[in-house]
Amino acid sequence: MLDRFERNITYLRVSVTDRCNLRCIYCMPEEGIKHIPHNEILSFEEIVEVCKTAVDLGVNKIRLTGGEPLVRKGIVDLVGSIAKIECVKDLNMTTNGILLEQYAQQLKNAGLMRVNISLDTLDPDEYKRITRGGDIKAVIKGIVAAQKAGLEPIKLNAVVFDKDDDSMKLALKDFAKKMDVQIRFISQMNLETGSFSVVDGGTGGDCDICNRIRLTANGFIKPCLFSDDEYSVRELGAKEAILKAVQFKPEKGVTCTHRNFYNIGG
Repeated sequence: MLDRFERNITYLRVSVTDRCNLRCIYCMPEEGIKHIPHNEILSFEEIVEVCKTAVDLGVNKIRLTGGEPLVRKGIVDLVGSIAKIECVKDLNMTTNGILLEQYAQQLKNAGLMRVNISLDTLDPDEYKRITRGGDIKAVIKGIVAAQKAGLEPIKLNAVVFDKDDDSMKLALKDFAKKMDVQIRFISQMNLETGSFSVVDGGTGGDCDICNRIRLTANGFIKPCLFSDDEYSVRELGAKEAILKAVQFKPEKGVTCTHRNFYNIGG
């Protein structure tokens, strides 16, 4: 699928839930959020249908996100269903890693190919502060379990809060090298002000080559993370919603004022 700017849209990010087992300071308020009602969340059958339609239209890469995708009951079954769709060349997941030790082998067996794991610091106390209570030991165990299961290449996603502080970067780079995983640094973003930049170590944030669209947990196709435009798969049908999102995908991201990272999928 080509958009108006001749970008080939081949990547669908699927938010399977707006729920999370952490409360990261850059993602949601400390008191938590008002969750989308369960009856508005897409069923697995609906998600698979959107994925099938997207693949028929030219998508070949699907990433499962949240919230935290591993808190959604039955997530392994969903992975298995999507993995059966022909022509999906890359089926992967972004996770905070807290539950990955428990699910890594099951996910691999179901057809998941690889994982991106969020890890912003190696300091246990700082990690607990950033995530408001998270245990970094669980994440490390999750990384090891993912390696053992063969969910590779593993990529670590680290949010950069202070661009002038290189100590965190150096520590994470050394850790990544030691663990034989990849590392990407993501400058802290702000949807309302439109603050974002190209990912250090990846291609995210480079609007000129953006090839992705997003499916929210409650069934809207978003052409851009930094846009208020979205198209309901329930009202329009999956094909029409996807085609409209591609047709009206903006040249560059601007702002998003009515959604947050936790209910878009980042």
